[in-house]
This record gives sequence, C-alpha cells and structure tokens, in this order.
Amino acid sequence: MAADQYLLEYFTAMDNQGGIIVREPPKLDLDLYISNYKGRTRFDRLLLIGQSSVPLCVDALKAAVNEAKRGKDVSRYREAWECIRTAAPNEPEAQWDEAWATATDKANKAETRRLETELKGYKNNLVKESIRIGHRDLGEHLESIGDLNAASETYIKMRPDASTQSHIQDVGKHIVSVLLQKQDWPGVLANVNKVLAVNTTPEEQSAEQPYQKMVSGLAHLGLSEYYEAARCFLEVGDPAICQRHNDIISPNDVATYGGLLALASMDRLELQSRVLDNSGFRNYLELEPHIRKAISMFVNGRYSACLGILESYRNDYLLDIYLQKHVAAIFFQIRSKCIVQYFLPFSCVTLDSLNAAFAKPGGSIEPELINMIRSGTLNARINTIDKLLVAVSTNSRAAMQKKALDAAKNYEKEAMERIRRMNIVAADLEVRPPRKSASGGTGNLPGVGDIWQDDSRSQLVSGESNA
Repeated sequence: MAADQYLLEYFTAMDNQGGIIVREPPKLDLDLYISNYKGRTRFDRLLLIGQSSVPLCVDALKAAVNEAKRGKDVSRYREAWECIRTAAPNEPEAQWDEAWATATDKANKAETRRLETELKGYKNNLVKESIRIGHRDLGEHLESIGDLNAASETYIKMRPDASTQSHIQDVGKHIVSVLLQKQDWPGVLANVNKVLAVNTTPEEQSAEQPYQKMVSGLAHLGLSEYYEAARCFLEVGDPAICQRHNDIISPNDVATYGGLLALASMDRLELQSRVLDNSGFRNYLELEPHIRKAISMFVNGRYSACLGILESYRNDYLLDIYLQKHVAAIFFQIRSKCIVQYFLPFSCVTLDSLNAAFAKPGGSIEPELINMIRSGTLNARINTIDKLLVAVSTNSRAAMQKKALDAAKNYEKEAMERIRRMNIVAADLEVRPPRKSASGGTGNLPGVGDIWQDDSRSQLVSGESNA
C-alpha cells in the first residue's frame, strides 16, 4: 500500500474523531519551532502537529516518538506509536520497542516505591522541610511518568509544610503545571491568584510577573475570555524572563496570542495605545513582525490587507496546542470588526465593493452579512434589488425622548424611596441596632447594662442626699 494511502486512512480516522486537519503546508519550520520549548510541552506540540498537519505528519510523529523515549512516560510513547503505525507503518519508529517500555515501566515503579519510602521516613522524623522536599520529589516523578492526578494530590500535600513565601510560590507553580496539562482553566486561575496574593518585594514581583501573566492569559484564552487574555499577554513584561518559562509557551507565542486576541477584542484606540505604543510589548512584536503589520493595517483602515496577512498564517495557528480550538472564533471576530469598521463611515455600500474587499475570489459576502445582521453585529439592511448594504439610521429624537423618560422614572423612584424613608423615621418604625453596654461583663444580654447603670446612679444620688 502506498504511503499516501496510509496517510489518507489516518487522517480520515482523525477527521471522524472531530480533529482539525490542516492540508496546506504551514510557514513554520518544525525543527526551529520545537527548539523554542523544553519539558513536556514539546511532546504535546509534536503530537498535535502529527495529528493535524498532512505535510508535517510523519516528521512530527517520528520526533514525538523519539521525544517520548527520552522521557519516562510509557503512555505517551504508546500514544505516539499508535499514531505513527497507522500513518507510516514502514518507518523504523513504527516498530514497538517492548524492551524499552518494559524497562522504563519497571524503573518507574521502583523509583516510585523508593520515593514513597523516603517520604515515610521524613514523616516519622517530623522535619517539615524534609517532608516538603519529599512531597515535591515524589510529585515531580509522578508528573514525569504521566500520573497527573497523583502528582496534583502530592503537590497539594506540600502546602501545610510550606513555611516561606518562596515555598508557597513553588507549590503554586507545581500545581499550575499539572493543571495546565489537564487544561483545567478555572483551577489554573485559582492557583495563580494564590501565587499573586503572596506578599513579595517589587523586585520579586517584576521577576514573577511574566509567569503569572502568561499562565493567567492561557487560562482566560481557554475560557474564551479574549479581552482579559489579551490584557494579560500585553502585560507579560521582559522577554528574557519569559524565555525561562518556555516549558509553557515561548516569547513568540506571547506575541502571537497577544496580537491576535487584541485584534479580536479591542477597538482601534486601544490597539494603538495598548499594543503599538506599548514599549514593553514592542519587544515581543519584533519576534513576530507579521502580527505588528496586521495590527498597523487595521489601525490605518486597510482591512483587506490585515485579513490577508492573518489568513496566510492561519495554518500555523491551527497547529498551536492552545490556539487551535479558538482560531475560528478569533478570526470571525476580527473579520466582523473589519467589515463593521469598513462600513461605518458610509450610509450605503455596494455589495460588489464589499465582495472585492472581503470575499474570496468568485465568492459572495452576502450570507456572512445576513448572519451579522441577524446577530446584531451589523446595524444595516441589504437592498437585494440595487445590491446595496444600507445603514439603518437611528431616530435621534426618539432616542433622546427615551433617555429623558428613563431619567424621569429613575428620579421618581428615588423620590418615592426618600419619602418612604422619611415616613418610617417619623413613625418611629426604624429598626435601630442594639446599644452597646458600658460594662464588659454584661455579655450580649440587651438592657442589662442599662439596668446596672440606673441602679448605680440611684445609689449615688441617695448617698449624696444622706450626706
């Protein structure tokens, strides 16, 4: 069977499972791209490319198999092997390495028992720092072999023994690392906020800001909160510090995520002030000049050129582990903004001019305009006879009258509330808080302090009269 036939069957199965298939070659170079990362994210990215990109499938899966065998996670090796034995069964990497799998699994179990035994010894000695280190070592081992649930539970057990601020931050980072791999975005935000709540010096805050902003941005992106995610990525800070955390994302990813999400969620003024004029984010835009060019095109009103630049890089975005699921929604929001901004200065625009600016060659933009009008994104109507998109003029007089009526109703409501309050006070129906007793021994019993004060005052008066 030909190699193309194997690939066809493989990607047909992936498509049936709901996967995203990229048939055109991307602009990225696989070796240069993966060299930007370290840690477990390398395998995740290689496997995603192997499951999504037709041109890079075999190379990515071969690299994923080799990456898995450099680690200790047998389940990852099995996952990559099952993919490559279907896509390219004649490759050497498609042969199951039973000796490596058996030896690695045996070594993993022995290491787990050793670390658990050491941890029991630390607990018997009651040394908090040793217990914390024992939990950390066991958690890192469990994470490296792919047992993420057990690793998360072990990291959580570090918290009672974390005695310094650096220890608390270390616990939070380990838990966040596991939650990112599980894509538990609410949990990521909760634990990042705990790290942020730690009182640190300004120098420590500036050193931790890139990590905190990157992780928060990824969590907001995973929750489809594009505006909050864009703000986080735009505030990451020093790219040199960001590079230290390339086991999560790289500085190039920060530029791509921040630029795309800003285009999708911010208006022209915010794009100019928060992105193009942002001295801190300018260093990231230099890593991805096409993002800066696309934003500049949008700000300058060259919408078709902006969309053309982004479309040329769509295949690259579809091969990103965090961005893939959101590419369609992000591109739809950017495209809708471009159409609205293009139409905004005019009372009517011909459909031919819109097709020339936004439609594919030989296509029509009319169905897209209908969906935008129905969703309320575009305030216009289509004149099918004259082939025009006509703006719906708002009745300024009716809007002003509605605003005046709303203000009068709010004034009336507030006046009635004030009158009701005055009547309640005048009728002595106001519920007052209980008076605090002057004596500390009266407790919460109402009126006891007043009785004792009255008795003591009467005794004092009687004593003065006798004198």
